[in-house]
Amino acid sequence: MKISYNWLKQYIDTDLSPEQIAEVLTNTGLEVEAIEKIEAVKGGLDGLVIGEVMEKEKHPNADRLNITKVDIGVCPLLQIVCGASNVEVGQKVVVAMVGSTLYPINGEPIKIKKSNIRSIQSEGMICAEDEIGLGISHEGIMVLEGHAVLGSKASEYFKIETDYQFEIGLTPNRSDAFSHFGVARDLAAALNVENSIVAKLPLINETKNTIKNKFSVGVENLDLCPRYSGVTIENIEVKESPDWLKNKLKSIGLRSINNIVDTTNYVMHEIGQPLHAFDADVIAGNKIVVRKAKQNETFVTLDGIERKLNAEDLMICDIEKPMCIAGVFGGKDSGVTENTKSIFIESAYFHPVSVRKTAKAHGLNTDSSFRFERGTDPNITLYALNRAVSIIKEMSANATVSEPIDIYPHKIENYKVEFNYTNCEKLIGMFIPHPIIDKILKSLDIIIEDKNGDLLQLSIPPYRTDVKREADVIEEILRIYGCNKITLPEKINASLSYSLKPDTHKIQNSISNDLASKGFLEIMNNSLTKVTY
Repeated sequence: MKISYNWLKQYIDTDLSPEQIAEVLTNTGLEVEAIEKIEAVKGGLDGLVIGEVMEKEKHPNADRLNITKVDIGVCPLLQIVCGASNVEVGQKVVVAMVGSTLYPINGEPIKIKKSNIRSIQSEGMICAEDEIGLGISHEGIMVLEGHAVLGSKASEYFKIETDYQFEIGLTPNRSDAFSHFGVARDLAAALNVENSIVAKLPLINETKNTIKNKFSVGVENLDLCPRYSGVTIENIEVKESPDWLKNKLKSIGLRSINNIVDTTNYVMHEIGQPLHAFDADVIAGNKIVVRKAKQNETFVTLDGIERKLNAEDLMICDIEKPMCIAGVFGGKDSGVTENTKSIFIESAYFHPVSVRKTAKAHGLNTDSSFRFERGTDPNITLYALNRAVSIIKEMSANATVSEPIDIYPHKIENYKVEFNYTNCEKLIGMFIPHPIIDKILKSLDIIIEDKNGDLLQLSIPPYRTDVKREADVIEEILRIYGCNKITLPEKINASLSYSLKPDTHKIQNSISNDLASKGFLEIMNNSLTKVTY
């Protein structure tokens, strides 16, 4: 799983470096396997500053060159030989300092050095946009707006972000951490042991002046789809996403498609809730039906492949046809296109086993199915919808939003677990002060409903699918508190076990190692039948 450092910091206030955050996350069990520097422009415009041309005169030994004096906010003025025909006194320009490296659109990197050009010393370079990777034009130097601040970094003027991408080897049981906020929540809990830090989601203003939703929803299989939420947005414009949205997706290796699809992807990677957008104008009968497929019913997915459905596949349909394999993959005929003017956005909770079976049966492994089959949070479907609506409205000012639909007849309750401080100390092997334990539990959204001496009654949110027993709670406390803080005892007791000679396991391992060293491969097969020797 890829996580952006800059994106992560939107939800938690910390000045820790990427390396420090990686260490904390790894200690909590979210193992950071790699850190990669991500630059919107190669080199990040490092060593490039804003300057102003103060003087210009013809080069005595070259007709097409000029000798300029450039102010970069410090004395003395830089003398730079420039060959651009459009250089003039009073211009604000991008200056590459001596020692910096340019990464042009075409060609090899250029190291800037002091040089003599036709017997005149040059102390830097005034840059064109293609020479610094910001465009393809080479007609002349870049001339900036008059408000550009002398001596300021070019990266700040052009708002070039340098980011770091964490590659986290997430174990399948940690479905709660399949998002930036999920990782931020764990990071905040670990830092909160000794400080006062919390992870916060963005606040969303309520959508006002909503219109009546023209769609109705019928869920025929509530056991496979316990919650289904949706909203209609009309008068939208499907277009290229703004730079901030494209850069966020780029920071985790995703390609921008359009502003609608990008928004659903953004929300999924932000909070872990997959969304799906349908072209509202192709939904027949103004009704969404969540039902099982008919045996051998055909369906063309977004990739253009016609698939035969199984009777156990859960589908999102209108009154005439299937439109989406629930939680797995959308349909070709109901997807958002550049001609789409109205959309219906789905935010649902699907039964993990159902999604897993369907995805496996059809050989589909999508970002959506990856999360649904491990368990999402049934309590954030409406928040995810509102988050998507707020982003889309920023990009489509004239968009009108319907009141949301929310089918949730049987609420999924929190898990109830009995916890004992004494058992916690025995299992961890060290006493952790009770106020710290309580603080850790609160940081992980685990509610202490009742406390009677050492005995606690805990309420655990359903998105923590891996925490259902007291031992699981103790493991949570240990990983947040820090395994590296657990002191080793001064004396360790061990018992000796008697083994037969020769040791058959040792002989088998020796033979296996010897054969492997000679190029043999070893396989281990599962038994398909019950055999008694």
